[in-house]
Amino acid sequence: MGHREDLLEGAKRCLLQKGFVRTTARDIVKESGTNLGSIGYHYGSKDALLVQAYVSLIEGVGEGQGQDQGWGTGAAETAPLGSLERFQGIWANVIGSLPGARAIWLLSFELVLQGDRIPEVRRMLGEAQRDGRSGLASLFTGIPESELDKETVETEGRFYITLLNGLMVQWLFDPDSATDADQLTEGLRRVIAGTGRES
Repeated sequence: MGHREDLLEGAKRCLLQKGFVRTTARDIVKESGTNLGSIGYHYGSKDALLVQAYVSLIEGVGEGQGQDQGWGTGAAETAPLGSLERFQGIWANVIGSLPGARAIWLLSFELVLQGDRIPEVRRMLGEAQRDGRSGLASLFTGIPESELDKETVETEGRFYITLLNGLMVQWLFDPDSATDADQLTEGLRRVIAGTGRES
């Protein structure tokens, strides 16, 4: 690996060990075996590097790195596109990944709180949210991200990322009462069925 990759991997380890606020540039340098100048050269700032490391950690959860499967595998992979079975299967995989990725999801809260204090972090998190909408829309629709139209990303993608953020909060704070995939799917089914109700 080159310095850029070494820095990213070192920053990921630091985030998991110390979190965003407590990680210093020197921590990253020590963990990555690089030098202080490399951070600015490759990433512009320590904060930018840490946000990139966070995004990489989140992407790894969705792809199933270090787990048996990614979010789009198993029952979700074989279910028809657009079906409630696919919806349920993907959310079952997402929820199944949450306990093992608890430290990563806790970072989400820390970074959100830093967004008001560090404009660069806020900007980068906004970009990550946009990428997340696209990635989730692709996962559920089966359409490659490069082929998704803007309307799908801005509607379905927003819907899925809103669900993801809500589930994450529930599972971090009270896993025993958090919504499971069956409940989420049944809720969606009932909402769809009720859309034709007269008021």
